[in-house]
Amino acid sequence: MKQVSAFVGRNMAWIVLSVAAMALFVPGTSLWIQMNWINYLLMIVMFGMGLTTKLSDFAIVFKRPADIIIGCAAQFLVMPFLAFVLGKAFSLNDEWLVGVILVGTCPGGTSSNVITYLSQGDTALSVGMTGINTLLAPFLTPLLTYLYLRTSVSVDALAMFLSIIQVVIVPIGLGLLINRFFEKHTQRIRDSLSLISVIAICLIVASVVSHNSEKILSTGLIVFAVVILHNLLGYLCGYLIGVLFEMDLPRKKAVAIEIGMQNSGLATSLAGSAFPSLPMATVPGAIFSVWHNISGAILAGWFNRKSKRTDATKEEQSRIQE
Repeated sequence: MKQVSAFVGRNMAWIVLSVAAMALFVPGTSLWIQMNWINYLLMIVMFGMGLTTKLSDFAIVFKRPADIIIGCAAQFLVMPFLAFVLGKAFSLNDEWLVGVILVGTCPGGTSSNVITYLSQGDTALSVGMTGINTLLAPFLTPLLTYLYLRTSVSVDALAMFLSIIQVVIVPIGLGLLINRFFEKHTQRIRDSLSLISVIAICLIVASVVSHNSEKILSTGLIVFAVVILHNLLGYLCGYLIGVLFEMDLPRKKAVAIEIGMQNSGLATSLAGSAFPSLPMATVPGAIFSVWHNISGAILAGWFNRKSKRTDATKEEQSRIQE
């Protein structure tokens, strides 16, 4: 099981891409996965995150509050703003704009913690930012969504608030409690949790893509371009923020990845529950779910190569000095 989980973790991007391609071009293979399952699947992922987390993991909030404040502020300032600017620049209609804005106003996804770890970044900082951003999301996601969309669509802030409580806060809280009192037992299943999470993510992506395959194929390149630019600009802005505040390389990686990788599964779920009259609003989140896993894996490889070059340069300088 450990070897299987490790293999799936290393190849998550390609697995998700393969599942998405199958659901897109042969939707009949995935239509059995109902859209109303998404919340439950997402709750499984959040519960798994709670099982692998301790309250002490959030001690970073008190030890290095400045880093957490910078990362969280950037998360809820940069991504919503980029979503709004890109949406307007590409003249997206209301349905597309709602979907893109929801991706921007949601917190960072749990995938960011995995990608930060694979990138040799500051994983503790990543977990801390994800945790705090998730706790802030029930308040900031509806508020920011309303601020950016009030001129064009109505926003059911209460429905969004209740959805986040149900899908995110309750499962993570239960996972934390179980891990607190039954840690010996949860450690035995940790190797399988990442595998379960990837399966759940694949089912979410397959469901959303298959049920919206015609819409996705008919959108053209505009929505794809907006989603890809949103993600890549998020990485870039996060890294530059790390440079601005003179963070070391591991922290720069953590901030860049945390900002660029959104909880797009949550965005898709919220789009369906809070905007039932705008079915196309679920598509940007679905596309983002696929793309950010691919770009995250590529970014992790690039960061690792950068770290190796940095280490090699330091070793060379050390030899010269000797």
